[in-house]
Amino acid sequence: MNRPNPEDMLLEVNGLKKYYPVAKGFFHRSNSYVKAVDDVSFAIRRGETFGLVGESGCGKSTTGRSLLRLIEPTGGKIVFDGLELTSLAPGQMRKSRKDMQMVFQDPFSSLDPRQNIKRILEEPLKVHGIGSSGERKERVEKLMNIVGMPTGHLQRYPHQFSGGQRQRIGIARALAVQPKLIVADEPVSALDVSIQSQVINLLQDLQQEFGLTYLFIAHDLSVVKHICDRVAVMYLGRIVEIADKRELYNDPRHPYTQALLSSVPQPDPKAKRQRIILKGEVPSPANAPQGCAFHTRCPHAMEICRQQRPLLADTGGGHQTACFLYSDSATSVG
Repeated sequence: MNRPNPEDMLLEVNGLKKYYPVAKGFFHRSNSYVKAVDDVSFAIRRGETFGLVGESGCGKSTTGRSLLRLIEPTGGKIVFDGLELTSLAPGQMRKSRKDMQMVFQDPFSSLDPRQNIKRILEEPLKVHGIGSSGERKERVEKLMNIVGMPTGHLQRYPHQFSGGQRQRIGIARALAVQPKLIVADEPVSALDVSIQSQVINLLQDLQQEFGLTYLFIAHDLSVVKHICDRVAVMYLGRIVEIADKRELYNDPRHPYTQALLSSVPQPDPKAKRQRIILKGEVPSPANAPQGCAFHTRCPHAMEICRQQRPLLADTGGGHQTACFLYSDSATSVG
């Protein structure tokens, strides 16, 4: 699969970084950093679902929040629909955020318990000055119908709903201002398995109806395989592989991706797959290894892996991999 055409791309991320200073000493001076996101680059086509996967703590959610500048990135460039977001003043960013909305992981804490559903859904419309009072009321009722919720529940409060219903309300709130991009941060991980499929199907239906683009953040690789078009794999704040989902699942190239996919449960009990067990613990992002961040756990680590950081490069057919196993520079190293 070829790389995205620049004209087709809605979002371009280049060298995104988010570092958190580690305070030390009596005066809380900082001379070290937790590199939550470290030089991340990718692009998302209009109308596609781009998956971002990896272990907990790898920087997936921080990446999503940095894109919307809910947390300020330390460095890098974010271009959304031709507009560079990293250079915008706060007022300008608020206007641009109308086209970029987020569905949060926890449907219990993402809704204000002091407001009823009508006020929750009206709030983004008021913030962006959309419609009159009557038009907002009509829009809120329509949003409830779109996500499969009865309009008679608008006067209820979040605690009166189940987790799946709350997440539907969260999706309705994200849709209120008619965005182009939705960052879905583990939108089904807090839900029962029986409810997860309903929410996933809802997201797919909404994408077709409104032409939405998704950045879908998850750790459940079976869910990602179902909903995503392309997938990026993240490890310790860095992207190690990007590919079309079919190619990634059929031909994973990075050793970390291979290990992740080997752990996905098989629905067929007769199917056999070799499980790859990684040795050691995930290093701390406050003290990341020199060179390739994965070399401390990689069964194929070479000397060059300990010394140099591999760059994300095309390894054939638009499949991008950050690994010296696919680099000519590794041929002279034993």
